[in-house]
Amino acid sequence: MTDRPDLSNLPSYRQPRRSVFSARKIALMASVVAGFGVAVYGLNPSVSPADLFSSPAHAQVNNEVRKVERPIGFADIVERVKPSVISVKVNIKEKAASNDGDDDSSPFQPGSPMERFFRRFGGPDGFPGLKGGRGRVVQGQGSGFFISADGFAVTNNHVVDGADKVEVTTDDGKTYSAKVIGTDQRTDLALIKVEGGSNFPFAKLADGKPRIGDWVLAVGNPFGLGGTVTAGIVSASGRDIGNGPYDDFIQIDAPVNKGNSGGPAFNTDGEVMGVNTAIYSPSGGSVGIAFSIPANTVKSVVAQLKDKGSVSRGWIGVQIQPVTPDIADSLGMKKAEGALVAEPQANGPAAKAGVESGDVITAVNGEAVKDARELARTIGGMAPGATVKLNVLHKGQDKVLNLTLGQLPNTVEAKADTDNDSGKGASRGTDVPKLGMTVAPANSVAGAGKEGVVVTEVDPKSAAAERGFKEGDVILEVGGKTVTTAGDVREAINAARTDNKNSVLMRVKSGGQSRFVAVPLAKG
Repeated sequence: MTDRPDLSNLPSYRQPRRSVFSARKIALMASVVAGFGVAVYGLNPSVSPADLFSSPAHAQVNNEVRKVERPIGFADIVERVKPSVISVKVNIKEKAASNDGDDDSSPFQPGSPMERFFRRFGGPDGFPGLKGGRGRVVQGQGSGFFISADGFAVTNNHVVDGADKVEVTTDDGKTYSAKVIGTDQRTDLALIKVEGGSNFPFAKLADGKPRIGDWVLAVGNPFGLGGTVTAGIVSASGRDIGNGPYDDFIQIDAPVNKGNSGGPAFNTDGEVMGVNTAIYSPSGGSVGIAFSIPANTVKSVVAQLKDKGSVSRGWIGVQIQPVTPDIADSLGMKKAEGALVAEPQANGPAAKAGVESGDVITAVNGEAVKDARELARTIGGMAPGATVKLNVLHKGQDKVLNLTLGQLPNTVEAKADTDNDSGKGASRGTDVPKLGMTVAPANSVAGAGKEGVVVTEVDPKSAAAERGFKEGDVILEVGGKTVTTAGDVREAINAARTDNKNSVLMRVKSGGQSRFVAVPLAKG
């Protein structure tokens, strides 16, 4: 065995130190660390494991991790838009209020969905302790926002409707008097002018429509607390909550409560996408379903309110209803689209242009009409006196009509009569086979008129009952043909069966209003 030379005294030599880790352990650790680094951050394979903890790449990793872990907030947006939001306080002299809550302070029809929303959301009686006795002055609080530096601001109609005094408090705590410039009950919007100040911070109304899933920030005055911000997303659009033909609400899930009414819903660009006006709330508090008036509607209404203090809407003078799949089948239509004309009003623009009962309006100025509500919104958004082109499906044929819009009357001319007694004195009538009702000539029944046949009896288990027929209804047309006897009805039904129709379309008059009803036909 050869002796090893002693090299310890040489200046350049040092004894090798044993590692506390085995070569295998170091390899495993290196593979884990390097593998993680390459997969996520693309580290250079030449970097040794020891260099990972001190290299610039490691600093970049830490920075990236910190960015991911820190949630993205809305503080920058809120800081920019919150000064434009105001609290609105009103004083209203109650005319006939009582402590039991049976008052007439709601601007909406009793029992309507908007009247229920009003009670829970932002009216003078929507806050604890604000009800008073007869003749007392009550206070209500809502929200709003500036739309110009000179003090014009938007809020809800139901916040300021009937107010004797309006005050606003800005984000910096200053209080100003305000006057109501104009209101629009149909869209629940109001324009007010703040007095005694200038150069107010204001918000911009968005140009485009929000997408479902977009972020939304609600800023307002819930429960009178002032300056509260909540966040959520756009849950749906085009919502109809039963308030009227102009319903086109954005649904959001940002928590809003009583007092948020009239406040803005901002998008992430800091623009107002909608005005918060109602919530769905079985309990009276937020359950994540709120409704906002779209910015494009706000622009149109506010422009008219600023110009003349009121809103004028186009009017064609027709009673319309949706085209259901059964009605579409009865008319030979491929799709259930458009607005079915139940009855044109006498001397109205549509009647003068040649629109008839049973026609389906399919387009306005070349733009397709999806349903009856869309037709109402489209025509209502136009100015009285404007000339429009209507595409109409008339007895299976397409035709184009030109007409000049009238102005929508402030009151409803035709109203459903719930106490219908036109069937009184009716004889038993003649049975209409397989429809489950009997009819008699209208001119033989007292109070039924001279046209059509009157329904004298309805089987509660029949197809007619399912479609809403009741005693006293007057059937004017069946399958597009006028009827005066039970024989006419049977003949029209047989003709529909011969044409392989699944249902037959009837024009029915009930309580002073006409409507079309598609009744399914029994086979055989």
